[in-house]
This record gives sequence, structure tokens and C-alpha cells, in this order.
Amino acid sequence: MVRAYSELLQQEFGDQLGPIADEIIQHTVEGAKRMDNLLRDLRTYMQVSATDQQPVEEIDAGETLKETLLNLQPVISESGASISVATLPRVRIHKFQLEQVFQNLIGNAIRYRNSAPPHIQIAATLHDKSWLFSVQDNGVGVDPEFKEQIFGVFKRLHSNFECPGTGMGLAICQRIVERAGGRIWVESEPGKGSTFYFTIPS
Repeated sequence: MVRAYSELLQQEFGDQLGPIADEIIQHTVEGAKRMDNLLRDLRTYMQVSATDQQPVEEIDAGETLKETLLNLQPVISESGASISVATLPRVRIHKFQLEQVFQNLIGNAIRYRNSAPPHIQIAATLHDKSWLFSVQDNGVGVDPEFKEQIFGVFKRLHSNFECPGTGMGLAICQRIVERAGGRIWVESEPGKGSTFYFTIPS
């Protein structure tokens, strides 16, 4: 409601109250949008945490990824990102949860890009009785000392001005993967991109 009325105030009186009022209204709108996004991510985190029922059927990870890429098409087009996908397996996990993992990892790869257009490679191999998925990018990378910290709730390495976000995306990914019986981690070097790995038992 705060967001809706702030935007209405901005539309109706945006140029009539002076520059200081315009700036205050803009801060109110932006703050309400951030809170809206934060509440959505918190709800997703709680939904993931509350899902105790184990999936009874395997899903096609490749088809799930295709649907995720359709959802991300606006930001993919805007950023000029190219995405290569290897053949992905069938896995036992809730479909909406795998979509969430793909969406967060690919979305981050696009968001935390450098001057070059994002190039993202997605693959999976069978390794030690688990499917090992990888999402590799050519973005800004992660300093090794923050490799564990970035999976914490509300943990962000960049300001909201530099890269908008709530700090919940990777925490949601970790919660989903661990509840599916796997684990998630990152290998990265600042300025040379990142590869996020996660496993799902075969």
C-alpha cells in the first residue's frame, strides 16, 4: 500500500512540489519497492523451509531451465547475455525449487557483470552418486574470503546502488539444495568470473 500510494503521489504531483519534495517521494518509492522485494524473498525462504514433503517423481532439469530462461528473458535481452546449456539430467527435486535455484544463480550472473556482456554456461555431470550442476559466468567474481559469507541471509558484497537485491537469493538456493540432500558452493576469482556448483543425489 505504501508503494502504491507513493507512486500515485509521484504521478499526480511529481512536478508541482519542488525538487526537494520530488527527491523525498522518489526515496519513498524506492524504499517501498525494496521492502516489497525483501518480503517476497522472505516468503520464498519460508516456503522452502516449510516444504517437508519429498518429491515422488523425477523432473527434467533441462525443461525446467528452459522455463526459467523464459521468465528471465527481459533481463537477458537487456544485458545482451549469451547462455550455453549442456544436456541436463532428470533429478528428484520439486520443480518450483529447481526453478528458484536456476533463476537466482543466472540472475546473479547477469546482475554482477563487468563491462563485457554476460556469458553463462550451464552443465551437469554425474559424480560420486550425485548430479553435479555448474553455472559458470564471466562476471566480477567473488573474493575467496567471502565464499562462505555470500550464502548467509541478508549478506551482500555490493551496495543496493551498485547492484539492487535483497541478499536472500543465495540463502534460498542453499536452503533448497541442502533440503534436497545436496550442497552448494562457489569457486571464483575477482575479475575472472565465478562458477557456482550444486549437487542433487542421483
